[in-house]
Amino acid sequence: MKYKYYFFDFDYTLANSEKGIVVCFQKTVEKLNIPQKGEEEIKKTIGMPMMDAITHLTGIKNPAEQQLFLKTYKKFADELMTPNTVFFPDTIAALEKIKADGCTTAIISTKTRHRISEKFQLDGYSHLIDLIIGSEDTTAYKPNPEGINMALNLTHADKQQVIYVGDSIYDAGAAQNAGIDFAGVLTGTTTAQELAAFPSVQIIHCLSELL
Repeated sequence: MKYKYYFFDFDYTLANSEKGIVVCFQKTVEKLNIPQKGEEEIKKTIGMPMMDAITHLTGIKNPAEQQLFLKTYKKFADELMTPNTVFFPDTIAALEKIKADGCTTAIISTKTRHRISEKFQLDGYSHLIDLIIGSEDTTAYKPNPEGINMALNLTHADKQQVIYVGDSIYDAGAAQNAGIDFAGVLTGTTTAQELAAFPSVQIIHCLSELL
């Protein structure tokens, strides 16, 4: 295999968590008496930094109000997120093949590390991921390359041997800014045309095409 390090986004790349995200947003705005947004509009914010998603969907810009929204959202997420998150059909097989070939795997996501870890632990696949960097581990979010650079440093990877796989323009931008190869996967809401605006080695329909 050309690459020895496979870095991934999580939401809409390895797993479909849209049901959990949608219901948590809906319950949060209901709790806080904020006008509801439609499911499709909520789905389009998946992969955004959380504060950006909150502002986009609610118009809230005040930091204290954003923190209240986030605190309320997390309470619903603790109960509803992981049970409503499912791996895509070829995710586990792809990760198993990558690990069987002796490669290193990492996840760099705007989702929290503990939430991602919880899903892998619950389903019994923690051994397939070597490193998880989530929103609590960085101060800047994609397309800023901080998370990817952190993974590069922790794994001591040669950039020429790394590929980042993601579904959004935020992922593509982060890979570009980090100076590593990118593969776009069309399992999210971002179109091939949108991803094509960024450098990529592949734009694929599912993870099995990556290998």
